[in-house]
Amino acid sequence: MADRYDALKLENQLCFPLYACAKEIVKAYKPYLDELDLTYTQYITMMVMWEHRELRVKEVGQYLFLDSSTLTPLLKRLEEKGYVTRRRSAEDERDLIVTITKKGELLRERAVAVPEKLGACVDLDPKKTQVLYDLLYEVIGKLTR
Repeated sequence: MADRYDALKLENQLCFPLYACAKEIVKAYKPYLDELDLTYTQYITMMVMWEHRELRVKEVGQYLFLDSSTLTPLLKRLEEKGYVTRRRSAEDERDLIVTITKKGELLRERAVAVPEKLGACVDLDPKKTQVLYDLLYEVIGKLTR
């Protein structure tokens, strides 16, 4: 017979291995990102900027599942490093537009090896990697509806 407190056991929580895995993956990225002088959150922000070149802050937040209170200091720091610029939209003053700079584009060349280096650290079978990826995005989809 199940104890009524079984639901409170760490081993019964789906959220805990997700949290621990995310923490360990970010830790594995750290030495590679230190070489680029980026935090993990700055790195994923730059990934979005490399792909899109110019976005509204709101759009960056949608891609990264981050709110503006997290994005504002993050984007300010990337701007201080010279990787992006921020400016008010001419159409709507409330919109802040983020644009990648030439220096930000050049950083892409140094960052291109990071995913491969990390892949060597994790070393999952490609089929399992795809299953995990699909499941995680399914969970994200259910939580963000």
